[in-house]
Formats: sequence, structure tokens, C-alpha cells
Amino acid sequence: MDGTLIVTRFLFGALALVMFGLGLSLSIADFQRLFKHPKAVGIALLLQVVGLPLACYAIVVGFGLPPLYAVGLMLLAASPGGISANLFSHLFGGNVAMNISLTAVNTLLSIVTLPLIANWAIDHFARSGQVVPIQTGKLLEVIGIVLVPVVLGMFVASRRPGFSKRMEKPVKVFSGAVLAVVTVLAIAKEWNSIATAFAQIGPAVVLFNLLSLLAGYYLSRAAGLDKGLSTAISYEIGIHNSTLAIFVALSVLGSYTLALAAAIYSVVVYITAPLFGMLLLRRRETAEPALTLRPAKAD
Repeated sequence: MDGTLIVTRFLFGALALVMFGLGLSLSIADFQRLFKHPKAVGIALLLQVVGLPLACYAIVVGFGLPPLYAVGLMLLAASPGGISANLFSHLFGGNVAMNISLTAVNTLLSIVTLPLIANWAIDHFARSGQVVPIQTGKLLEVIGIVLVPVVLGMFVASRRPGFSKRMEKPVKVFSGAVLAVVTVLAIAKEWNSIATAFAQIGPAVVLFNLLSLLAGYYLSRAAGLDKGLSTAISYEIGIHNSTLAIFVALSVLGSYTLALAAAIYSVVVYITAPLFGMLLLRRRETAEPALTLRPAKAD
């Protein structure tokens, strides 16, 4: 069996499992919670749907990336936030409930926005026919692999809350482990291609990741949001679902070259995200120095 086909099938299963695990952690209340923070939701969605694709386009043009790399990076920009965003948000003081809610909404929105942005990028950057736009059948495949497991997970959680609560963490750990194995296999299989591509696309990927994290936090703070919500938004739009981007590149569009940006990103983000979190914690400690006790005045 072809190595790429094996990776694609494993990736298909891993993504479905990740989406099912996400569904186990979701409820209708997560969507209702969004109404309590309309400004935060508006900023996050505006950045995710409009701001990041525009920033990514500017980076692509600025670096003069070849067409296939350009489409691959735009595909990554169109992907929703990844589950890892919840973990990093929790570690560095973010509003995790907001992360969960935003992940749910962004995942559903991506069913529409991802094909639109991907097809526009293909038409704009790769007019030579190197990449075939997403067809209706493949679009239904993406919807199925994203939406069906999430809905199934939410259904199980609503009918068997005790079971879903017990299984939520093991499923996340297992799906994360499977995902890591698939990513390592994909990277190992095409290591020479990735090493060669990094010189061309690596700096653009790193810049896009850092710009996403910084814009999410500082634009939210400038809009008057508290640090917890700003941190949540920063990680939500700063950590994309690279698994989905790789899946679309390999299975839907049939090109490993398109997946290189997401493959590099999946490694880079585990370096930049913790460093960014430590920067946030350090700034908070500087802004909020420890209180010194003063001796009480004598009566």
C-alpha cells in the first residue's frame, strides 16, 4: 500500500477521533455562553475569518512564496483553532470556557469558510492547474469528517453525561497520542521535503504563527477585554487545527506539498505557544508587583 495512502487513512481516523473528543466536551451551554461576551466573540471571529487570511496573504506576497506553498499557508490560515489551544489557555491563565465555545463555533464556521478561502487561494495563486479546487463530493467529505464526529460526541455527552465525563480526558489523551504518531509518520516520510521546504516556507510559517498570537492578545486588550479573555482569543486564533489542514491537503486536494506548511506549523507551534505564554505571565508579574506589608500605625 502506498505510504501516502496509509498516512491519509491514519490521519482520517485521528481527525475523526479528535473531533469526537471535542464533541464530548461540548454542550448547548457552550454556544449559549457566547452571548455573555459578545465583544470577545466578535473580535475573535473577525480576526479568525477576516484578519488572519488577510495577514496570511500579506505574508505570502511579502515572502514571494511559490504557488503551492502559498495555497498551503492560506489553507492553514483558514483552519479553525485546534484543541491544543484549550490546553495552552489553561496553562497560561486564559478563559478556557471561552476557548471551548470559540472552538465549537470556529469549527462549524470552517465548514463554509475553509473551502471558500482554499478555492480562492487555488484560483489566485495556482492557476496553472497544479491544484484542483475542492469539489462538491470532497466538500461533503470535509463536512462529514468535521461535523459528524462532533455531533456524535455531543449526543453521547447529552445522553450519557457520566460516561462522557469519564471518557473526555482519556479520549483527548488517546486522540492526541494518535495525532502525534500520525504527524511524526508524515514528517518522517517526507523529512527531506520538509527540510528543503523549511528554508523557503519556514520563516513565513513562524511569522504567521507569531503574528496570530500577538494580534489575538494585544488587539483584544486594546479593545478593553480582560487578560483572561484576551489570552483565550490569542491561543484560539494563534493555534490552528493543522490536522484538518493536512487532511484537506492530502485527502481532499491530493498534494503533499500543500501539507508542508501545516506540517512545519504543527512542530513550530509547540515552541512558540509556551514561549508566548511565559511572556504573558512575566508581563503580569511585572504589572502586578507583590504587595509589601506596612507596619500598623500606633494609636
